[in-house]
Amino acid sequence: MIRCSSLGAHHPLTLKYLNIPKKSNLPFVNLTSNSFLLPSLPPKAHNNPLQIPSQKLAKPLNSTPPSSIMASTTTEDDSEVTYDLSPVLKVYKSGRIERLAGTAVLPAGLDPETNVESKDIVISEENGIYARLFVPKRTTFSPPPQQKLPLLVYTHGGAFCIETPFSPNYHNLLNKVVSKANVVAVSVHYRRAPEHPVPTGHEDSWIALKWVASHVGGNGVDEWLNEHVDFEKVFLAGDSAGANIASYLGIRVGTEGLLGVKLEGVVLVHPFFWGEEPFGCEANRPEQAKKIHDLWRFACPSESGSDDPIINPSKDPKLGKLACERLLLCVAEKDLVRDRGLYYKELLEKNGWSGVAEVVETKDEDHVFHLFKPNCENAQVLIDQIVSFLKQD
Repeated sequence: MIRCSSLGAHHPLTLKYLNIPKKSNLPFVNLTSNSFLLPSLPPKAHNNPLQIPSQKLAKPLNSTPPSSIMASTTTEDDSEVTYDLSPVLKVYKSGRIERLAGTAVLPAGLDPETNVESKDIVISEENGIYARLFVPKRTTFSPPPQQKLPLLVYTHGGAFCIETPFSPNYHNLLNKVVSKANVVAVSVHYRRAPEHPVPTGHEDSWIALKWVASHVGGNGVDEWLNEHVDFEKVFLAGDSAGANIASYLGIRVGTEGLLGVKLEGVVLVHPFFWGEEPFGCEANRPEQAKKIHDLWRFACPSESGSDDPIINPSKDPKLGKLACERLLLCVAEKDLVRDRGLYYKELLEKNGWSGVAEVVETKDEDHVFHLFKPNCENAQVLIDQIVSFLKQD
């Protein structure tokens, strides 16, 4: 059992629930605006029924973004694009940031297709950290309800800039995994760049994980976690940027511990790792590689660039501390970050990690294809591989 200090000051005194709109495919602007100003500019007024703090303006950046993405301080032209990161987002001359994807939401509740029930909770209102919780329908639990279930803590992808646990992509994915694997899941909503630059999302996810651990012994604020979770069987998972965060969390558990929690496994699906020097297939796709580099610099305007240890595991001296016995590493044949993902396994072994890594590669597919083509045969196979890993004794 891994041990450390107890949950810090971010632990809420009472459980709060989010009132997510009940209309399917509701544009995310009706939850909070999908357009923002850079932190250096005064905010524009938005008439939204619910303001999620994680999507309000952040404090000014601690470091200066690359000059190519700095917005003008004038608001004379709100239509001129000064930096285009399509299909993720655009920055306008006025400083407004428009998210181009990951803006739709689905409500929580009982999913009739998978018989999985979900709800939204507030982890830290002050810091804008939320989560969507999933459980197999309690009347159909197998094994019986008195037997605890494994826990999956999931962090979504989206280049650290877009998507949420409330989007159709992730809501439907977690419903499928929870139903097939018979686990409880916590899908974390962390604050996103550029309003909240990396590593804000990583820190938010760590706070969320400590909040989850506060339910060890059945003494937390959420009934589902108290009643149904076996904290001796906890998994971390994520895709793309979320897989990057899942790796970070696993390493942090290994270096700091987490009282009462045993991290059994980590699932990294098409993990977003990068570096200053071209690696593997990146050398043959320079234009695409430049876009990935620019996207990272946009999300994390630090002096270390793409060799920051968060994005480049080869620069992380703590990598071998990954606190799990098993790792499932999923890559896609046509994915630009495929070779970085495979290299992650080699780096773990070189840095003294003693666990067992299982690698699965999907042929003829690209980055996070299972989210864009959830009903294709390869997507079903990938989900089954993840489920098999979670159910493995």
